[in-house]
This record gives sequence, structure tokens and C-alpha cells, in this order.
Amino acid sequence: MKKKKKWIWIVSSIAILLIIINFAAAYFFYHLAIERNVKDFLSGNQDLEVSAETLDVLLDGDWRNWSDEQNYENWNITSHDGLNLEGYFLRAKEPSNKVVIMAHGYLGKGKDMALYGEHYVEELGYHMLTPDMRGHGQSDGDYIGFGWHDRLDMMDWIDQVIDRFGEDVEIVLHGVSMGASTMLMTSGEDLPSNVKAIVADCPYTSVADLFDYQIDRMYNLPSFPFIPSTSLVTQMFAGYTFDEASALDQVQKTEIPIYYVHGEEDQFVPTEMTEKLYEKTSSPKELLLVDSAGHGEAFVKNEDMYIEKLNRFLNKYLDK
Repeated sequence: MKKKKKWIWIVSSIAILLIIINFAAAYFFYHLAIERNVKDFLSGNQDLEVSAETLDVLLDGDWRNWSDEQNYENWNITSHDGLNLEGYFLRAKEPSNKVVIMAHGYLGKGKDMALYGEHYVEELGYHMLTPDMRGHGQSDGDYIGFGWHDRLDMMDWIDQVIDRFGEDVEIVLHGVSMGASTMLMTSGEDLPSNVKAIVADCPYTSVADLFDYQIDRMYNLPSFPFIPSTSLVTQMFAGYTFDEASALDQVQKTEIPIYYVHGEEDQFVPTEMTEKLYEKTSSPKELLLVDSAGHGEAFVKNEDMYIEKLNRFLNKYLDK
């Protein structure tokens, strides 16, 4: 009898120890990826390496000089949970009823999207609104929403554009990486008819899918039990779970046309995720896969094709 109790005590102790280790690891991953702080873990990540050509454009391209010369207006909103969110609005050179709202990637900031916004403003004659997403730039927030809570913020930005420009304004949503998934998560909500099209460049299907992929690739760890536990910690501290933060679920509900772009050599967010999103999208859709492009490189690697197909797509769904 004593021996049996001893084994029960040993097994129980081991189980408790494993639970403690699991949740310690979960908090570590929450702090690593979700909590707002310096993200050194991405330094040297081979999956984020880009060509010398792309790096030159991203760091010192003419678009940065163009952006620095613009007279941005500061816009702001208060989110549903009381955060002050900052945005930067650039007026078109001529009167226009078209606005592109941009969404940047993980650890980015609003004005990074001037890489794409320059074309909208200078060539297409759009106004541009490019917010700092929650937990980024000058916006409040002590966690990163990976698109889920950001979709509600995006709806508030859309409402502000309509309030300022009137009921005949036409809106395009354009996002890259996390910003692309944000726009796709937004797509499944009850949006006003002013939102005419979405451009999603290298999105992920869901936060759960992304983290499943990354924990294996970066740490050689299994998804279970670490991802479910980290999701639980995220629900406790940030108010959302990885499974509910699903672009894949949202695009099956939308009627808004979506233009997908992805680099065929993307190892950070695998190309298959966009292909799956494209397959499941219920609205009119188009897909551009760019040869030899890694994560977020499609525009730089083949700007002419990117712009040509983008223009053709927008012309289908917006008034000329």
C-alpha cells in the first residue's frame, strides 16, 4: 500500500512539474512574440533574409525620400478597448473619392507602407491612410494583435474615412504580412459597401497555423502542448486565442474582391497559406505568385508585374 502511494506521489509530482514547465514555456513564448517589447529573436532569422537588391530598396529606396517629403496629416482614433491609435493621412494631388488604407507587417509602422502607397498616390490619384497598428509605432497597446483585434481597429478607421469623405468614397484595403492577414480578418465583418477591394500580400491563414509552423521551424518543438498553452496565456493577457484569429474563416464569409500576392520562395510565411486562402475565398479573387521572392519581396522583385496586375484588378471593382 505504501509502495502504491509512493508511485502515485511520484507520478503526481512529475505531472505537476510538467504542467509548470509547460506554462513557463507558454509565458516565455507570449513574452517573445505577443507582448510589446524589443524582438531580438528575429535577428539573423534566415527565413527573413532578403536579396541585396531588396535590402537596398527597403533601406534606401527612393520611396523613403518621397515619404519624407510628404505633408502627412495626423489622424487618431480611440479603439473599442480604449487605446489611442495613430494614423498618417496623405491627400491626393487632385480631388478624389478614393482612399487606400494600408496595414504594415509585424514590428513595422504605418509609414513603412509608403513603399506601396507612393503608387496609389502618385499614379492612381488615391488618398492614403496608413495607421500604426496597436502595439506598434506611436499607437498604444501592450500586446500585438496579429490582426484579430486589429480588424476592429480597421473598421474604426474605415468609419472615420467615410465620416470625412462622405458616402460616395471608395476604399481599398492593402496589407502586407501581418497587415495582409489583418485585412483578411476584417473582410469577414459587416463592412460598408464603400470597401471595394482588398490586397493581401503574403498573409497567413491563422495565428494558430503561423505559430504551429514557426515553433517547429525556429525551435524544433512540437505544436502540442506549447501552442495551445501559449494561446491560453494570450487569452489571459491579450484577450484572444490563436484559433479564433483566423483569416481563413473570415474570407469564407466575405463578398469583397481579394487580390492575393505571395513570393514563391517565402519561408517565413509559406506560400501554401496564401494558396489555401485563395482556394477558400468566397468572393471574386485573383492570385499572383512571384518567382524567386521571399517574404514581403514580391513588390521589389517584380514591381512592373505587381503594379500591372494590381491596376487591372482595381479597375474591375472601382469606378474609373
